[in-house]
Amino acid sequence: KDKKPSPRVYDHDLNAVPTDASGRYEVLLSMERPAGYKGEWWQLQPATSGLLLRMVSSDWDNEVDPTISIERLDTPVQYPRPTADELEQRLRVLPSKTAFIAGLFVDHVQKLRQEGYVNRLKTLDVSQIGGLAGQFYYEGVYELNDDEALVIETRVPARCLYRSIILTNQIYETTDWYNNHSSLNDAQALPDSDGILRVVVSARDPGIPNWLDTAGYPMGVVQGRWTGCTEKPIPGIRKVAVDSVPDLLPADTPSVSLSQRQEIIRARRRALQQRPQW
Repeated sequence: KDKKPSPRVYDHDLNAVPTDASGRYEVLLSMERPAGYKGEWWQLQPATSGLLLRMVSSDWDNEVDPTISIERLDTPVQYPRPTADELEQRLRVLPSKTAFIAGLFVDHVQKLRQEGYVNRLKTLDVSQIGGLAGQFYYEGVYELNDDEALVIETRVPARCLYRSIILTNQIYETTDWYNNHSSLNDAQALPDSDGILRVVVSARDPGIPNWLDTAGYPMGVVQGRWTGCTEKPIPGIRKVAVDSVPDLLPADTPSVSLSQRQEIIRARRRALQQRPQW
């Protein structure tokens, strides 16, 4: 029997938690609010089996990551050595959990191809498998020769907390965005002067800012995300010759030289290496 991810139980926003003069915050999670407790409190729903924290960052060089710790208050501070029985139980569960995660989306690209979404985009609904409230996805398979490109175009919503667009390979693994220009967010990909966001997917660098590098994968997935936006557009997409890309963009689109691209990727890598790795 196929397993599916558990549905989301509840969403909480740390941005809504009051902070003190030094910017610190504290929030208590429990089934019931303790008698006399006046601080920030989130009710722990009975069906909750885990806690997932999502941090969003756009300007990797200048944004400061939050510091977060979790402390359980209804048990002793000491954490004794687990018994042999406890360790055995955990180890017995490990193979099934590993197999579940490893095979979760491995055939996703092939299914999209069978549905006809090759160089086309569709809505991705993850609301029943733990998706974040207020977040909307679109995706489709890209299939390109080295001399071809996809031009993706959309008007950016008037208000948008976060947006991104990434590539994956044939088995839905995110393309290495540390060392390749294969992901873009709202700080990295700006709309053109006419208000339209245009992103180009190709193996060859078209010499423009909003480029997604397929990094040697002739097939994979283009996936976009809108978070906290006033609209949820699905961009238009068209396949063109990569050499024709400059002629299809506004005349004032900036150009990016090979040396500039090298420095952009080096700066990208430095910013990511300097972020905390939890």
